[in-house]
Amino acid sequence: MLKTKPILSLKESSDGLRISIMSRHTLEDGLTSHPLINTSCYDLWLPIFAPPTKLLGDYYKRGLSWDDFSNAYQNYLKLPRISVEVQNLAVKSLNYIVTLLCVEDTPEYCHRRLLAEECKKYSPHLSLIVK
Repeated sequence: MLKTKPILSLKESSDGLRISIMSRHTLEDGLTSHPLINTSCYDLWLPIFAPPTKLLGDYYKRGLSWDDFSNAYQNYLKLPRISVEVQNLAVKSLNYIVTLLCVEDTPEYCHRRLLAEECKKYSPHLSLIVK
């Protein structure tokens, strides 16, 4: 099972392996450590699944639309070195409960949902719970 939720949500036993997929754990300035995000929030940190820095900057600072961000991130996930990791995550999620975490409050405009949906393409029988 593959789940998604905000990294600041309460840790629950039903989360299984909690994986942060953020590039860094900072405030919006990108430099200051976020006082509420620390290693007790997640079990594993895999920044390889974070959107590339330039893409994040284009979205948050330069007005890139969600549709363009989404398309660019999905293309990133299809790069050979990244798609192998996505496939590994999908397979792991067939046998274990995995929860993907990032800072967004809702999944509508969040890369954790896009990554979960990409995993489902590799493992169609994978159960998704997107929050």
